Amino acid sequence: MRNATELMVQYASYHRDRRNIATHFVGIPLIVFSIGVLLSRPELFSAGGFPVTPAWLLWVASTVWYLTRGNLALGAGVSVTNGILILLAHSLALDSTAAWLAWGIGSFVVGWVIQFIGHYYEGRKPAFVDDLIGLLVGPMFVTGEAMFALGWGKPLLAEIERRAGPTVVRDLSAPAHR
Repeated sequence: MRNATELMVQYASYHRDRRNIATHFVGIPLIVFSIGVLLSRPELFSAGGFPVTPAWLLWVASTVWYLTRGNLALGAGVSVTNGILILLAHSLALDSTAAWLAWGIGSFVVGWVIQFIGHYYEGRKPAFVDDLIGLLVGPMFVTGEAMFALGWGKPLLAEIERRAGPTVVRDLSAPAHR
């Protein structure tokens, strides 16, 4: 089981173009939200009046995974962020089936379109193509980038940049590095 530093460095190596990183700040939350929408039905049971759905079960499992990567602040940050997105998504479970599906599928498609636009700027395929765990690391990466911007995690950011390189704006007329 790889720790947060290893996972973040590997993911960052696919995400060094600032435009790609910027698209991930929109695309990844949309994808997490869409999964929350689509898994907000059915209500499996109620725990103290709280509806337990497949989305919440996935959130609990992913939270356990994030919190066991060896960086408690980052694990807690991504878990809280994902929890807020899942909570927002559940409000759409009460809508008609057509509206619920439209929001879920629409958010998923738009999120991935934005992701692929970012990878055009990057000149590289998405990280999950080589390692499916990248689907879990994406939300952690975006949360980490937000936390770095707020001044948290300077040693982790320094290690990522030492091993994956600094962020850049890639010249689209030059061939992409692989």
